[in-house]
Order: sequence, then structure tokens, then C-alpha cells
Amino acid sequence: MADNSQVLPCVLIPVTDRQLLLPNVSIAEIVDYAEPEQAEGGPEWLVGYLHWRGLKLPVLSYDAANGGTKLQPDAMRGRIAVLNTISESHHSMPFLALSTQGIPSQAKLTETQVQEAEGETGPADLMVVDVDGHTAYIPNLEYLESLVLESAA
Repeated sequence: MADNSQVLPCVLIPVTDRQLLLPNVSIAEIVDYAEPEQAEGGPEWLVGYLHWRGLKLPVLSYDAANGGTKLQPDAMRGRIAVLNTISESHHSMPFLALSTQGIPSQAKLTETQVQEAEGETGPADLMVVDVDGHTAYIPNLEYLESLVLESAA
């Protein structure tokens, strides 16, 4: 039997111009796209609010949070990724959500399959990586959480 202790289950999340790479443990659930409750006068990155498991979660546009333009997700192909938060504010905001531009896919990766790469990053990108010859971006989850916390203050 092969030793799977060095394999990390991950999810590739498509946004407008890139794939985000996150470990499975950072994702609470991927849900079908449903039009979020609108947030009047909210920041550019705020798509709206998702009612999920009795909670009202902010839905972020990764593209807008990263300095780009907020695009309307493709309701037929898009999903909403509910993410576990990791900051000290986890107790008050345990989850946030990202709209996707396609269907996220699972990947089981080893250390040799993921290498740091060169590339332009925005404020929401932690780093650029090469995943088996394809470029992916590791999101800066603490930055995304800080956006939500700042707007709520």
C-alpha cells in the first residue's frame, strides 16, 4: 500500500482570470450558485449575503477584492465556496464565502507537484504556484477576512 501521508487534498477554485488553490480543510462547503441577498451601498468586493445553515455570510468577489472588477457570476456554472476563517476573529465570523466563475475541482497533491512560481500578485493573493505545469494562486485568507471585518466596523 502506498504511503499517502504526504498527499494534501486540495480544491482548485476558478475565478475570472485564475485558479485559486486551497487545502480541503479550508473549505466548509461548495454550494450551488444562488443570487445573494443584495447589500446596498456595500464595498465593491461584496457580492451580497448568503443565508447558509442559519448564518448570514458575506459573499466576496475575489476579482474585486484583488483590485479588479466585480463580475456577475455565471449562474449556470458558478458556485459559492463557503470558507472556514482562520483569523483571531474566527469566533465572531467563522465563515465567509467566495463566488466562483466555474465548478471547483478536487486535486490530491504532493509537495513535488506544487512549486512556488513567478508572477504578479494582487492584495488578495498570498503567492503564485505551479501545479503540474499550470499556474494557480494561493489566496490570502487573512486579507479577505480583514476586508469583511473592516466593512462591518
